[in-house]
Amino acid sequence: MHSTTHRCRHFRRVRRFVTACPAFRHTPLAPRRPPERVRAARYRGRVTGDRQPLAALVVDYGGVLTTPLADTMAAWLRAERVSAELFGELMREWLADGVAASPAHDLETGRIAVADFERLLAERLRDRTGAGPLADGLLARMFAGFRAAPGMFGVLREARNHGLHTALLSNSWGAEYDRDGWDELFDAVVISGEIGLRKPEPEIYLLTARQLGLAPEQCVFVDDLAINVRGAAKIGMVGVHHTSVESTVEELEALFGVPFAPGLRDVG
Repeated sequence: MHSTTHRCRHFRRVRRFVTACPAFRHTPLAPRRPPERVRAARYRGRVTGDRQPLAALVVDYGGVLTTPLADTMAAWLRAERVSAELFGELMREWLADGVAASPAHDLETGRIAVADFERLLAERLRDRTGAGPLADGLLARMFAGFRAAPGMFGVLREARNHGLHTALLSNSWGAEYDRDGWDELFDAVVISGEIGLRKPEPEIYLLTARQLGLAPEQCVFVDDLAINVRGAAKIGMVGVHHTSVESTVEELEALFGVPFAPGLRDVG
């Protein structure tokens, strides 16, 4: 009974930090909207003149091509015995909308070594007794719970079957990507730490469009963080806020006018 009560209290603490932090507010731990309104939010940038036909699907990695970020973070917090409140406060300090610079920004753009960031993060996550996570390998353990989302990989294959361009656009936290099959899935791969830019900076979206040989207005961008979707919309892309595979497929079918649902059956 004690163990069950402890887990429930911990989950409630995780829910509170996810709900409070703009960077995680989209996740399944946040309060759910009524069923009839649960669908991916679509963002359109300001466009003058005739919009060119949509020709590309650009997707985020963590939380879109993988299991939800909140689930992974919750499991990691339990395993490391890290305070959810403390972690949430730190993420708001480093990642909230309007933060001009932070160690997390430096990590995402490759301006700080992973080992140095891990030491800084571990130090900031120590509780009043001085207890905290081990710095060495901290980020690998943080994201160890990520699992591929087969349905979204099927959606990408369906996009390519329809003749659409595809690209990956990801903010990297030093984690190693499983790049198996990427050559067949993507026409372009843009990783923040490899180019010194990060979402939601306008330049990283523009670079992605250039690598595809398209105008931003021809690209649909899917991300599980609303702040990144808004960033894409500001430079002219159509943004889809990913909350589930099914709702994203619904939005993509409405935007491109072609079926993507068959990709949900493709789990290879």
